[in-house]
Amino acid sequence: MSIADKQKYRPRIVDGQVERYLKNFGAVCVEGPKWCGKTWTSSYHCASEFMIGDPAGGFQNRQLAEISPSIVLEGETPRLIDEWQEVPPIWDAVRHTVDKRGEKAQFILTGSSTPRRKGVLHSGAGRIGKLRMRTMSLYESGDSSGKVSLKELCEGRLSSALTGEVDLHNLIHCVVRGGWPGNLETSVQDAQILPESYISAIIDDDAQRIDDIKYDKRKMLLLLRSLARNESTTATNSKLLNDIKTFDDDSIDRNTVAQYLDVFSRLFLLDDQPAFSSNIRSPIRIKQAEKRHFCDPALACALIKATPERLLNDLNTFGFMFEALCERDLRIYAESFGASLMHYQDYQNREIDAVIELNDGRWCAFEIKLGANQIDAAAAELVSIRDDIAKEKDSVPPSVLCVICGMTNAAYVRPDGVFVVPITALKD
Repeated sequence: MSIADKQKYRPRIVDGQVERYLKNFGAVCVEGPKWCGKTWTSSYHCASEFMIGDPAGGFQNRQLAEISPSIVLEGETPRLIDEWQEVPPIWDAVRHTVDKRGEKAQFILTGSSTPRRKGVLHSGAGRIGKLRMRTMSLYESGDSSGKVSLKELCEGRLSSALTGEVDLHNLIHCVVRGGWPGNLETSVQDAQILPESYISAIIDDDAQRIDDIKYDKRKMLLLLRSLARNESTTATNSKLLNDIKTFDDDSIDRNTVAQYLDVFSRLFLLDDQPAFSSNIRSPIRIKQAEKRHFCDPALACALIKATPERLLNDLNTFGFMFEALCERDLRIYAESFGASLMHYQDYQNREIDAVIELNDGRWCAFEIKLGANQIDAAAAELVSIRDDIAKEKDSVPPSVLCVICGMTNAAYVRPDGVFVVPITALKD
């Protein structure tokens, strides 16, 4: 019996990627944060299932997997093995079975954490394709009309259209609520209960089990709060250390910060945005700091107690959270057609909020602004940076310039050639 009711299943953008990977790999591993819908999506694409975390019979499924990993792979294909990381030898068993059968689309694995290599002998390269799943974008949750395709936008195509009025309260609700499927119908008053519970589950349970090490929960929370205060910035580890001391009157050492960041990353709690260079032969002129992001901006809001009311009265803070929302969505849409999301920051203090790099080497530059009154300045900055880059030797300027805006009701092309698109009208 399938976990996902195929009649009630809400389509996800990653569906197309799952189908493509099944055609090309013997197994597909769908990874991502807890509660983002991995099991439902994987179940939708499978023909049989094995749930390692099923508590029935005193967790007999887990016991069976530990005793004989190969037995749990028997069943109609594609066969779903949910939360495989609970029994790491499953990975090698899947890889071996794929080799033995020599067929595609044999297994779908899901995982909400990445175990260390101990107990996993083979990378699975060429046999097991990995896909990253995220919380829902605004288009997937029904909060974007989808009148504008990012893929077409990156090809330089945009048809002007009225996209509907945007209510600031609704935009704030989308950020505070997050993109978890189980939170979509939650009221504004209760929207932060799930993100708060998520943080508690990570600190109290998942982080303590991932390496079988009892980490300091208080220090983990201090670091998470610092990351939340630095959401959508390029804060270094040193900046996080100083931030903790300044705001929490406490400190943790540099090695502990690095260790905890690794744990958070392997739990898919973080989803940082790498730096981009338009000149691959001159990487030193580009600052290489990644932009800090949680897997969903709602987590940052929950950690700093940024309620809808507080964000409405602090639009500067909301601006960072709104940027995180837009960059989450841009990443989901871009990856659906094989593109990558990055950001640009150089030593001449030129910055571009988001860069989408296409497979053929072209790249598109995006500035993210909450208010329509910021569009002119953002467009002018994009044009200036493009023209400067075009003058530099061996550099490739962006092929598309676009301002993603929150409070605007139309998608259009400006006289200077810069696109303007509301985030509430964007899709893949």
